[in-house]
Amino acid sequence: MGAKWGEITVEEVVSAIGGSRISGSSGKPVRGLSTDSRRMVPGHLFLALRGERYDGHDFLTEAVHAGADGVIVQSNRALPKELTAHNLVVITVSSTLKALGDLALWWRKQWGGRVIAITGSNGKSTTREMAASILSLKASTMKSPGNFNNLIGLPVTVLSLEQDHTMAVLEMGMNRPGEIARLTQIAVPDIGLITNVARAHLEGLGDLQGVVRAKSELLRMMPRKSTAILNGDDELTAQLASAFQGPTVTFGLGRGNQVRAGNIRKMGDCTQSFTLYINNESVQARINVPGVHNVFNALGGTAIASCLSISKELIAQGLGDFTPLKGRFQIIELNGGIQVIDDTYNSNPSSLRAALQTIQELKVKKQGLVVGLGEMMELGQEASKYHFEAGQLIADMGPRYLVVLGEHGQQIIKGAHKGGMDITQTQLATTHAEMSDALKANVREGDLVFLKGSRKVALDKVVEGIRGYFGVGKGERDAL
Repeated sequence: MGAKWGEITVEEVVSAIGGSRISGSSGKPVRGLSTDSRRMVPGHLFLALRGERYDGHDFLTEAVHAGADGVIVQSNRALPKELTAHNLVVITVSSTLKALGDLALWWRKQWGGRVIAITGSNGKSTTREMAASILSLKASTMKSPGNFNNLIGLPVTVLSLEQDHTMAVLEMGMNRPGEIARLTQIAVPDIGLITNVARAHLEGLGDLQGVVRAKSELLRMMPRKSTAILNGDDELTAQLASAFQGPTVTFGLGRGNQVRAGNIRKMGDCTQSFTLYINNESVQARINVPGVHNVFNALGGTAIASCLSISKELIAQGLGDFTPLKGRFQIIELNGGIQVIDDTYNSNPSSLRAALQTIQELKVKKQGLVVGLGEMMELGQEASKYHFEAGQLIADMGPRYLVVLGEHGQQIIKGAHKGGMDITQTQLATTHAEMSDALKANVREGDLVFLKGSRKVALDKVVEGIRGYFGVGKGERDAL
């Protein structure tokens, strides 16, 4: 590896990002890069990013006082006098966001390991985790932490790659055209996987075809020597194959896929087993998460591993070792036999439908169903329609009570009423506390409580509220 923090110099950083050094020594070693003045690591350079709510240029003095060795700033911004007074390293660029990506691209080329990029409307994070669980059995593997999947998070992840890493599993998200293209340009994937294409981020992409075009950016920007992995059972995803001229692998339940699953069986609420077919080989596998959509996630992880020549036995072991993520259909046992399904990490029309299908499989007759639903963000002009349909879907489940939160909550309630729920069974909350109180008042012993919403709605606060009220039972479990 040609790049290592503490060994690269200011001059190399300036060259990589196309910047200009205003002050400071060109030969000074660079020990790291920080983008948040509140978490400034002494000795690092501070890169001032402009966000929706904050501008890092407003915190240059704080960063220096916290120990920054220098700053990377946009050339059109005025600088505090103390930056030049102490001969700190000052580098200017036309765009600090572009500079961050350019530095990550340079670092990635210096590193030289294998990069796997994962995008799609649903299942990105779970597929990432399953793939990393398998790959880590054979190689030192870096994976995107949390939601580090955008134009800031992905470069920061790449810049954390170290000499002993040989694999990197990177998640790519987007909410506007061109974002996946730029992320692909930075990551230079050896393998690129698309989980599926569905209605998500319509506010920035316009319509479903806009989503298709945005996801196709991964295939259009990948090197031809790379491998594309596509969901062969998803019609829109399969159509993208023509956007890539290199080798392609498909996964799904259909027999025409190179990687597929059969004989799927439930083994309790949170485990399912299946026969895993990889080309002409097969092996028994299990995953500790419910729902057929998670079988697809497992197949995606398997396809990645098979492209890297990992044995079917190690693949099955890695899938079995997979630990589900918080907020992705996490099943929490509370006192009184109450089960809470925490699916609050994110939501869109297709992921909601998949979650409800899984609940239908889990729910037993003795359980009453109570639902807390947050709005689905970034659905554009058709947001009201999709929220109305969500209410109808909830009503079809036969819940005893529904409480909703968010700007489009009233549309959910209208849909639920249209679906047959009585007005006394629904409530529109205006705060997290109000939603928590509604659940506390309406949940009974033995109930199944389902909570889901987009990340910005932050229904995890509601989960914590009812956990504290009812108390966690003895057998708390996590799933999805």
